[in-house]
Amino acid sequence: MTAAKKQQTDNRSSNTPAYDPVAFQKAMMLAWEEALPVLQEFAQHYAENLVEQDYDPFNIREAYTRLMNDYLNDPQKYWNQQAEYWQQFTKLWKNAALKMLGEKPEDTGEVVQPQTGDRRFKAPEWQENAVFDFIKQSYLLTCAWMEKSVQAADGLSEKEKEKLAFTARQLAGALSPTNFPMTNPEVIRETIETGGKNLIHGFENLIEDLKRSKGALKISTTDYEAFKVGENLAATKGDVIFQNELMQLIQYAPSTGKVFKRPLLVIPPWINKYYILDLRPDNSFVKWAVDQGHTVFMISWVNPDKKLKDTRFDDYMESGLLEAINQIEKATGESSINAVGYCLGGTLLTATLSYLKAKGQEDKIASATMLTTLTDFEHAGELKLFMDDEQLAMMDKLMKHSGVLEAKELQKTFSLLRANDLIWSFVVNNYLLGREPFPFDLLYWNDDSTNMPAEMHSFYLRSLYRDNLMVKPGGIKMKGIPVDLGTIKTPIFMLSTREDHIAPWKATYALTQLTGGPVKFTLAASGHIAGVVNSPAKNKYCYWSADKTPKNADKWLEGASQSEGSWWPAWQKWISGFTGEEIEARKALKSLEPAPGSYVRVKG
Repeated sequence: MTAAKKQQTDNRSSNTPAYDPVAFQKAMMLAWEEALPVLQEFAQHYAENLVEQDYDPFNIREAYTRLMNDYLNDPQKYWNQQAEYWQQFTKLWKNAALKMLGEKPEDTGEVVQPQTGDRRFKAPEWQENAVFDFIKQSYLLTCAWMEKSVQAADGLSEKEKEKLAFTARQLAGALSPTNFPMTNPEVIRETIETGGKNLIHGFENLIEDLKRSKGALKISTTDYEAFKVGENLAATKGDVIFQNELMQLIQYAPSTGKVFKRPLLVIPPWINKYYILDLRPDNSFVKWAVDQGHTVFMISWVNPDKKLKDTRFDDYMESGLLEAINQIEKATGESSINAVGYCLGGTLLTATLSYLKAKGQEDKIASATMLTTLTDFEHAGELKLFMDDEQLAMMDKLMKHSGVLEAKELQKTFSLLRANDLIWSFVVNNYLLGREPFPFDLLYWNDDSTNMPAEMHSFYLRSLYRDNLMVKPGGIKMKGIPVDLGTIKTPIFMLSTREDHIAPWKATYALTQLTGGPVKFTLAASGHIAGVVNSPAKNKYCYWSADKTPKNADKWLEGASQSEGSWWPAWQKWISGFTGEEIEARKALKSLEPAPGSYVRVKG
């Protein structure tokens, strides 16, 4: 936070005088004077990038037309939906009217309630004030009606229904009463208490975001000045011992006198920076693994530019994963490693296991740990909604000029999947309440995203997400060798998370049925990130585990036992069967530069 921003926050926390209309008008005029050139730049940027009028970002036009035709052909269905909606709305209005008159309704229960985890309506007024309670419930009732209308339609495929429902949720999220000053009790209260200064500060925050994003609008989600990679993030001591055009290889310094003989290699996704596994010391998987006695190596992927536009998926195997194994052998003398693959890194690791089996080199990887890893993409969640041919063609067009899918495009997509949490909550906090976003390491990392090479990304979306070829023997090839997951005999530990919106756990579970070796499946609470980095120092979430892996994921959960706290110690117990004996701690034989290296510092 800048000194000026800190002073602004300090001033607002002190006793604020009553609303002064003259002072308020003067402050707004000064803010507007400063904002005008920024808004002009934003307007110019928008005009230059304005899409054609018939642009259909989610490719829903045909599905929407079929939805309307279904209701036109069967109007009774439409009227049934309407009748149910108005019946509930009438009940809601009756209850609200009685509350406003100070009377107690016969039915004291709410007609509709927010879903578990919906934090938009946490202010007490949403429950205690009859007017705001009515606004909240009427909004939620309308949202439910929109979704039911989509699901009740005939003649639409499940994918079309999912796409229309997703679009409806985006529209509903944007129109939430929490997003508007006059229908958000928290904003009204703040405006009264600060004499309207929250709106001035919110306008200033908007202008700062426009300046920072150079004409576009990238909403601040954290205090970006509170973190610095290499100082309070990605700060575990180590050295870059090798680099090529695709990656740097980090060897971390030991913290124990003895270490396990077999090294541990971590393969992060290249959609984001590796340091999600090396945040602060108390939630760093890397530091924790080092403290257990592992000699940990980490791949830090390059943030690609146009010159890497032709980089393929299997190049990440050859120049990344396999090259790392070779360099680890040079550094330690060990020809076999334990490997941990996270998300896309786990997908790459899985394909590599099949490749090594075909080459007769499966002993190079003694065990594999897959963190929130998709291999069967048939039910890969809402991301599949962006995989129509028309949308893929649009992405190809975006990538043609730059040679990459730019980080900002990826970030937009991931933000849409959790729009209420990653977009609208910050609109309310930053612009309506006029507050600074909280310094949060996970959100800093989330904003520190990377580009994707055009050739690799096109293959990934088409061959894996759209066509789901990885589960078909020979469906994809790695350096000319067909991939067959059924040939994999390597022991696997799988960690998925119950609320994962990127790699849904039931979709990841499919891998337990696809390989020919032993698989240990564990399910952690929370989501794609928080569930993984749940360290023993925090123990925020529980996890479930079971010895058997039946074909059906729900059957697995029925037979699983719940344990409190972090899954990390359970993983350590599992992997201890593959670590080998203890030897004297190793130190890096050479250093190109200290960890975290230079590749991770390149912004997208």
